[in-house]
Amino acid sequence: MSLPPLREVIARHGLSASKALGQNFILDRQLLGRIAAIPGPLEGQTVYEVGPGPGGLTSALLAAGARVIAVERDRRCLPALAELEAAFPGCLTVIEEDALKIDEQSVVGDGGHVVANLPYNVGTALLLRWLEGPWRPWWRSLTLMFQREVAERIVAAAGSEHYGRLSVAAQWRARPRLALPVHRSAFTPPPKVASAVVHLVPADQPDGVDPNVLERVTAAAFGQRRKMLRQSLKGVPGALNALEQLGIAGERRAETVSVDEFVALARALS
Repeated sequence: MSLPPLREVIARHGLSASKALGQNFILDRQLLGRIAAIPGPLEGQTVYEVGPGPGGLTSALLAAGARVIAVERDRRCLPALAELEAAFPGCLTVIEEDALKIDEQSVVGDGGHVVANLPYNVGTALLLRWLEGPWRPWWRSLTLMFQREVAERIVAAAGSEHYGRLSVAAQWRARPRLALPVHRSAFTPPPKVASAVVHLVPADQPDGVDPNVLERVTAAAFGQRRKMLRQSLKGVPGALNALEQLGIAGERRAETVSVDEFVALARALS
């Protein structure tokens, strides 16, 4: 199906990216097609999209055969999305709402893919939300655009300068990979930073680990990351004994502790 250029759609509806909403539009349909292809074949699949804006990525997902449920809080974009609804009858549902307030499973069901050029100001909060709760999750995969620095934190290994709480939170429950770097010139307006798409699929959750305990341990460890573990974790009841039992030296610092070691520590404290 032939669709008008996105620049024309934006001009016709008098749209501009809102800094307050963390918006940056991608106009390159070839790039949008590459992003839509990252989860794999989408024919007949349900895709949940946050912040579709004028519908660039939405149109690529629809063209790939997906059924798209899109959440957009900026009502200025709704007329452009309505045009896509008309062009792909029965394939697009648009919900005007704040994505942080939606019960995704109630609108998407189980087994949907999430594909989104996330607004920068809520991207990390949404990722952490989707990594919470009972496991396995309602989503089959996450394909998400972040600032490059955030993307590198998500996939970072222990010992890396980017390794931290977000790395552990993502990697203990999912297998993340850096799928596609995106230059700032791909956006309108161009942001001040580079971006990247991260792809995550659920992993098997280790048994006997309380997520709240893992969060408490990593918050303490990385909250004082320059200190040795025996100092940063002394406020977590039982942590120093658990370090000794697991053979994790108290002289180490948080950035040297692997995801598996943090998980083992949380299991011992759970």
